[in-house]
Amino acid sequence: MSGKVVVVTGGTRGIGLGLVRSFVDLGATVVFCGRSAATVEAVAAEIPGTLGVTADVTSRADLENLWDRAVAAFGQVDIWVNNAGRSHARKPLWQIPAAELDEVIDLNLGGLARANAVVLARMAEQGHGAVWNMEGYGSDGMMQSGLTGYGATKRAVTYLTDSTAKDLDAAGLAEKVTVHHLSPGMVVTDLLTHDYTPEEFEKVKKIFNILADKVETVTPWLAQRVLAGGSNGSRVAWLTKGKAARRFATAAFNKRDLFAESAAS
Repeated sequence: MSGKVVVVTGGTRGIGLGLVRSFVDLGATVVFCGRSAATVEAVAAEIPGTLGVTADVTSRADLENLWDRAVAAFGQVDIWVNNAGRSHARKPLWQIPAAELDEVIDLNLGGLARANAVVLARMAEQGHGAVWNMEGYGSDGMMQSGLTGYGATKRAVTYLTDSTAKDLDAAGLAEKVTVHHLSPGMVVTDLLTHDYTPEEFEKVKKIFNILADKVETVTPWLAQRVLAGGSNGSRVAWLTKGKAARRFATAAFNKRDLFAESAAS
């Protein structure tokens, strides 16, 4: 597994940062990006050996520069993880500020589509590579009020990945260049817990404590399986339906409080 060159978008916080750390721990060479130059520099200093690049993944030019920087530094890109994404305020679609909704759609779907287009073209020229697209709530068709914009983008990510896998197969590239689904499940980050009132959070916290996990629990497992690879169009999923069912079945006997430390602080 070691020795591979991995690019992680949105690698300065949350799951992305956890993946950067985990890939490094597993012996990979890691390039990551973020939109804030100061944050990118801070993470690169914190994790020696990584290359941080300031980039906005909604920009083709920035994506091309990110690829070029990685290749200039390390000769190739073996794995590209499209992790960058964001959510919006938990409101009905028509109440979400226009700029906020536009940014979610452009980043989660537009940015990911552009990244796939840019990176897969470069990997085809290179002769090998794997792209992993990050799924999220809504990817499996589940729905929740207040998450319409975000959920729709993640549902579209699943279609885009499946369809792109078929395109690679039809083009005769799928033996060397592949695209995959990466599904982290519920992970305790700002993306999961934001925009709840204290009363609302007390209610959803019960579900989170059953189904969610911390970044440091999930990302090493995800990174290991991404490095191991898989067939074109395959999925790596942390929270499967079977695992969720077992957790609900044993919830009364297995009390967890994922938020105890934050509450104490």
